[in-house]
Amino acid sequence: MKHTSLASAASLICLATSLALSAASAPASNDAIPRPEHPRPDQFRANWVSLNGPWQFEIDARGDGVARGLMTGKNLASKIIVPFCPESKLSGVGHYDIMKNVWYRRAFEVPAAMRGDGRRVLLHFGAVDYHAWVWINGSLAGEHTGGDVSFSIDITPFLRDGAGPDEIVVRAFDDTAGGAQPTGKQTHDKSQGCVYTRTTGIWQPVWLEAVGSSFVENFSLVPDPDHSRVLIEAAINGDGDDRDLTLTAEAFADGKKVGAESCPAAAWRNKRLVLNLSEKKLWEPGAPFLYDLKFTLTRGGKKIDELASYFGLRSVTIEGRSILINGKRVFQRLILDQGFYPDGIWTAPSDAELRTDIERSLAAGYNGARLHQKVFEPRFLYWADKLGYLVWGEYSNWGFNHKPENYANFINEWTEVLLRDRNHPAIIGWCPSNETPPNAGTLQNIIWRETKAIDPTRPVLETSGWTHTVPNPEVLDNHDYNQTPATFRQRWTEFFSARPPLLPPARYTTKNAKRNGDRGVPFMVSEFGGIGWVTGGGGWGYGSAPKTIDEFYTRYAGLVDALLDNPNMFGFCYTQLTDVEQEHNGLYYYDRRPKFDMTRLRAITSRPAAYEKTGPTAPLPPRAAAATRDWKILVGAAADGDLAKPYRYTTAKPAPTWNQPGFDDAKWSTGLAPFGQGGETEKGVRTPWRTADIWLRREFDFAGDASALATAAIVTHYDEDTEVYVNARLVWKRSGFTNTYDIFDITNALKAALKPGRNTLAVHTHQTTGGQFIDLALLVE
Repeated sequence: MKHTSLASAASLICLATSLALSAASAPASNDAIPRPEHPRPDQFRANWVSLNGPWQFEIDARGDGVARGLMTGKNLASKIIVPFCPESKLSGVGHYDIMKNVWYRRAFEVPAAMRGDGRRVLLHFGAVDYHAWVWINGSLAGEHTGGDVSFSIDITPFLRDGAGPDEIVVRAFDDTAGGAQPTGKQTHDKSQGCVYTRTTGIWQPVWLEAVGSSFVENFSLVPDPDHSRVLIEAAINGDGDDRDLTLTAEAFADGKKVGAESCPAAAWRNKRLVLNLSEKKLWEPGAPFLYDLKFTLTRGGKKIDELASYFGLRSVTIEGRSILINGKRVFQRLILDQGFYPDGIWTAPSDAELRTDIERSLAAGYNGARLHQKVFEPRFLYWADKLGYLVWGEYSNWGFNHKPENYANFINEWTEVLLRDRNHPAIIGWCPSNETPPNAGTLQNIIWRETKAIDPTRPVLETSGWTHTVPNPEVLDNHDYNQTPATFRQRWTEFFSARPPLLPPARYTTKNAKRNGDRGVPFMVSEFGGIGWVTGGGGWGYGSAPKTIDEFYTRYAGLVDALLDNPNMFGFCYTQLTDVEQEHNGLYYYDRRPKFDMTRLRAITSRPAAYEKTGPTAPLPPRAAAATRDWKILVGAAADGDLAKPYRYTTAKPAPTWNQPGFDDAKWSTGLAPFGQGGETEKGVRTPWRTADIWLRREFDFAGDASALATAAIVTHYDEDTEVYVNARLVWKRSGFTNTYDIFDITNALKAALKPGRNTLAVHTHQTTGGQFIDLALLVE
């Protein structure tokens, strides 16, 4: 397509014009420029220069760089290759300890073609983690807070007037462990568990760009395939001279103009255009078509700015339990992509690797990804657009402490993410957070409303996995790393088969805790699998690693089939595309070598889903609230106050009759639930439990006829595998874990076990790795 030739031309122009000078060091050759491609194919101007390559660099351990005058004229202690972070091998630094303050410096020359005739020079940063200050020739030109997203500074007033090269100095402050800034999967200490090597400072390309005295600063594209048009709102950064200023937008399909519209660009910066298209070609998953788009800004017939972009004509809508793309059900076979690279950490070593990661996913049968705990760079999103690859845009919310005084850090940067990335057709949903604690609820609701206000064209999942707090959600999900296909299938079949929706009574949750149960909205299991393979040398995966390759394929197929066969799921997300450092549960090794036969995986993953064949079959549940139920507490959990009676418990394996009424547990210890270690998501432990297993017993009374019960439920927060007996009969069993109190229908099982008078409750919980916790309540109505 035409815009690919533009992108290729971008690289040629960059290579021909870049002057990669490093202050007090030899200039790099044009051929040595890393990541030379244009960083923004969605906002391309021909007149640009890359500043990637060698820079001076210094770790400011004492934080006294400003006092030492590093803002100008001072050589720094070492060198670095931008755009790679100093923790990475590709940077040439490879420093892994915490660096709160780092400095960068280099000289650059602005080519004559970028000067004169009213042109302005913009300095662009793909991303700097976390707070950046930028000096040009000793003057503070600007600053930016936020480590994931791009920012630009007009440096025209600070440039020298042809008197030798200009100087740029950047200071970056990054307090990864401080809690005030979102960090994603960056470790606060060493790489361990599911947190990995940090990224400090500059980690995306840096470049100069010449624009007109007035120019198109930003724009929104809303495709309207039903009417063969695209709705455009463009922001004009003006020079104060609004006379005879005109904005024109033109669309091209395969090089042929298929639409054009103009409007006066004077008086107000936001311009609205309706661009009707004479040819309708849809962007669809696996079969994308991209129109080329060109903006031209003229004054009195003279061109003063030109910007090239592209768009896809597609819609995303919700109908009952379905998310429709162009009016059709497409099962979203997503894979978790964390965007880490062995030699570049958060930065891909090349543009080709960005594309190839998508192709690796497609080879395994996936049609999209959750871009997990990281805001991916525009080049990745460009390739997703080109390849018809579905993605959910996410944010690096981990590490944020959710204190109100820090909300601005989160809100401001997420706003920038939305404004930068909203035009990519590959993005079919937003998910600002992942696995949040209960105290995140207030901010989550703010962010959900903000996201819908900025971009009402896509569904928004306020958080993935745990603490769902939006009162009327439009999409929901959960995480489930159960490694037993049969019980995994059972859980998600039963989830949609409960008669009325079961929601835990409010007392079991905080005001911000998740609302579980089938809400009748589109639903997916957005993390599952994570099967460990080749986990030696300190690596890990979820559950016990398969002993043979055939055992892996059997488990993988069983888990995937359970969701493909569920007509009420619109998609799933498998963990994960590649290993990341010590987390060894990818389909590829960290260096991108395949672990498995991708043809075999593709056959399993890509087979038709029930959702695509029949659509959802579960009826929409009534809008019933938990508070309307007349629950009676048979066994109380911690939230039930005095009704939470002590258990007899042991951590030594008891006799096989341990769950029988009348079993002698007199030598067992006595303690109140919750039992566990404690931690961020497992607070409120009243009795410590740190072994692999725990067995609990207590008695309770029931007066009445069990057969007359309308509903019975267990409310439990369990971590991990748990089985519950009443009078020695198994009434509930689950593998995996929850992270807050969840509710499960056990009506039939409890009816069969319950008897009038004295009853015995027995619980066994087994923990393999990570946190551990057990507390439960038995409720009947």
